[in-house]
Amino acid sequence: MLFGKIEYLNLLPFHLFMKRYSRSSQHYMSFRYKKGVPSQINAAYAARRVDAAFISSIKAQKESYVKLGIIAKREVLSVLLLPSISDIEDSASASSNVLAQILGLHGEVLIGDNALKHYLAGDTDAIDLAEAWHERYKLPFVFALLCYHGHDRQVKRLADTFSRSHYKIPQYQLQKAARRTDIPAKEISRYLTYISYTLDHKAEAGLRKFWHLARQQKRL
Repeated sequence: MLFGKIEYLNLLPFHLFMKRYSRSSQHYMSFRYKKGVPSQINAAYAARRVDAAFISSIKAQKESYVKLGIIAKREVLSVLLLPSISDIEDSASASSNVLAQILGLHGEVLIGDNALKHYLAGDTDAIDLAEAWHERYKLPFVFALLCYHGHDRQVKRLADTFSRSHYKIPQYQLQKAARRTDIPAKEISRYLTYISYTLDHKAEAGLRKFWHLARQQKRL
């Protein structure tokens, strides 16, 4: 199976899980990876160059998906709107650009590990877009969904196993991620407490609200 891989910190627990899962004798699967930022993985998935991936939620409305996503219950720290005299979209993003439009907020959208570093640098003027969404609608925000072309049983089994797995990220893996991103390991651990993965009823309500508002926005 060719899996689209976004190497942002918000998916670190899932990627480490995938390593263990693919090596397990009980769930042995052969995975290959195509790496990229969200917008690149969206395009690869749409062109069927990957079999499964976390797809930006704005692009996933008509796709098959399991109940796994990248979800912020409230704030997320890594999706920001920076003060700017003009609106600037993040070319790596899809859902976050639309989210800023829906909220009627103006500035520069910044996502991913660079946004987290910006937050940690202490910019008090930056707006956390997931937090702004929650303040307005009292719902979680779903940034991405695990979608798939075929391999239905395998992907559903993988998602179910991940949803039931609870384990601490080893310190050496945190240190490795810290060296790669130039973000301290303790800050990575703290950041990951803001990320949820299971698409529960409340998250699904937030997702459908987002899709509804996005359709309205498109008609304007």
